Amino acid sequence: MTNTKDMLITSLAPLVWGSTYIVTTAFLPAGYPITAAVLRALPAGLLLLLLVRKLPHGIWWLKVALLGALNFSIFWWLLFEAAYRLPGGIAATVGAIQPLLVIFLASKILSRKITRSAVIAAVMGIVGVSALVLQSTIAFDEIGIIAALGGACSMALGTVLTRHWQPPVPPLVFTSWQLVAGGLLLLPFSLLLEPALPALTAENVLGFAYLSVFGAAATYILWFRGVARLEPSAVSTLGFLSPVMAVFLGWLFVGETLTTAQWGGILLILLSVSLSQMKTKQKDGTPPASPLKAQQVN
Repeated sequence: MTNTKDMLITSLAPLVWGSTYIVTTAFLPAGYPITAAVLRALPAGLLLLLLVRKLPHGIWWLKVALLGALNFSIFWWLLFEAAYRLPGGIAATVGAIQPLLVIFLASKILSRKITRSAVIAAVMGIVGVSALVLQSTIAFDEIGIIAALGGACSMALGTVLTRHWQPPVPPLVFTSWQLVAGGLLLLPFSLLLEPALPALTAENVLGFAYLSVFGAAATYILWFRGVARLEPSAVSTLGFLSPVMAVFLGWLFVGETLTTAQWGGILLILLSVSLSQMKTKQKDGTPPASPLKAQQVN
């Protein structure tokens, strides 16, 4: 059985990420998805890097570049594209396919057995988020849907590879490396493909600061900590909490209405998360890597 404390700590990350969509649409200037991703990743990564004062070595330069691209560059580019094109609740729920992708990738890369309970939990979550999406009367944007699905694929592969490689440093250091790499990889695309940002308002600055400090630095430290300690399928299922939070915030602050079926979808998602956490356990018989041990390896 997974560690309850680790699960609760890790779940804070997707709960905060659920606010990304409403913050993006309410506080950020429209039409700058790549620039928004850069300003979310790079300042947070540089700040953490100044704190840890530690750089990758050897093969980890290449691994960090790849993981930074999957977990941040590609994922956030598509995430912001979806957020600009889709209503918050819809954009947050389209990526519900991610846990199933993680289960499949973990079986291929980590040699994890595909268990019935993990698949049932993932399918329950997909049904739950479908209830949220299908109740909406707002027209879908095809490019936004593709962007959301592509982002889910990118993060799924990034999650599994992160667990597979087991970084030889604590989560704080590992997060700083990936945020810097992700931001730097996006920077030239931002400069080439998007116009310069207009003069930022106080609301814009507040929005970027929130996404960088809370939506990036703080939450990804918790997320990578969870990836190292919990089974990939258990971690990915926690991502279902993000659309629940997004829809809840839309209902609370934007006045979006929720039907009985949508409330039922939220309940089904919570049951899915609970099932995944109860039935998932270490398959290889080895204890999860601890930050102290990782630090000693380096």
